[in-house]
Amino acid sequence: MEKTKVAVIGLGSIAQLVHLPNLVKMSNVNLVSVAEINSARLNTIADKFNIKERYTSYKELLEKSDIEAVIVATPTGTHKEVAVASLKSKKDVLVEKPLARSFNEAKVIVDTARKNKKKIMVGMNLRYRPDAMILKSIMGAGEIGEPFYVKCGWIRRQSSAQRWFTKKEESGGGVIVDLGISLLDLSLWLLNYPPVKSVTTQCYYQNTKNVEDTSLSFLRCKNSSVVNIETSWSLPVEKDIFYFTVYGTKGVASLNPFRIYKKIEAQFIDLTPSQAESPLSAFKKSYLNELKSFIGAVRGLNPVFSSGGQALLRQKVIDAMYQSAKQKIEIGL
Repeated sequence: MEKTKVAVIGLGSIAQLVHLPNLVKMSNVNLVSVAEINSARLNTIADKFNIKERYTSYKELLEKSDIEAVIVATPTGTHKEVAVASLKSKKDVLVEKPLARSFNEAKVIVDTARKNKKKIMVGMNLRYRPDAMILKSIMGAGEIGEPFYVKCGWIRRQSSAQRWFTKKEESGGGVIVDLGISLLDLSLWLLNYPPVKSVTTQCYYQNTKNVEDTSLSFLRCKNSSVVNIETSWSLPVEKDIFYFTVYGTKGVASLNPFRIYKKIEAQFIDLTPSQAESPLSAFKKSYLNELKSFIGAVRGLNPVFSSGGQALLRQKVIDAMYQSAKQKIEIGL
């Protein structure tokens, strides 16, 4: 089988823990090269995964390396620069979430992809969880009726201890762009991306100064469905909490634990699959499924499931969240 030649730019924790280990296991992928400005990290990680081509400059990688696709896993503040250069070099691109720090930055990336007729995908891994994909199918079949309310939350420590992560000018934001954007994407994806009518957000800065470490948001959609999102790095909990529940006119479904109940007459019937994934297994498989989807899109086997166009819609909502929190009012979109 001919293999897709891939490069990874940026060798931080997400690349080390997720992308590289999964890519080297994929039979249809040839992990050709990596780029990282920290030369010590570059050589250590490249040695670990037996990658011969290694560069301290991503521009040099794009110029010299014979690749078809690029995974951008650099700090968010560099996403626009690296993604645009990769697309102009005629590579298909997967960018780790968030796509960019703002709607305007994200639009430049998406426009560049369209102009160069290349694919741009964003790493929204929650929708690639096996249980989430089953839930999408069940909702699509109308088993819980019309969904009208999504209640979700994620409370855990921040995903990175690197300095850039809590500097708004580099990261684009705090817990909203770390955890909230993934819940927002999962919610809108399961609801078939209804237009968002308005957003109300309250942010708190308990242990941080430059970015929010707790955020509460309420979204009203034009089809009358609503989404409630709670995220935090700082709320005192004994262990990480992740919950996601969709209420429909004929039933209710949740992830973590995975449960589906359909209302028939006055009874709720349990439709939960008997062999549900464990939360840890579902989380691990989400990243492998995401990469398989990206490589499939590069090879023309499937469409881009987490597209740049959807990323623009998400980013518009994220920008409205920050505007609402700053002005302390509901923001219409």
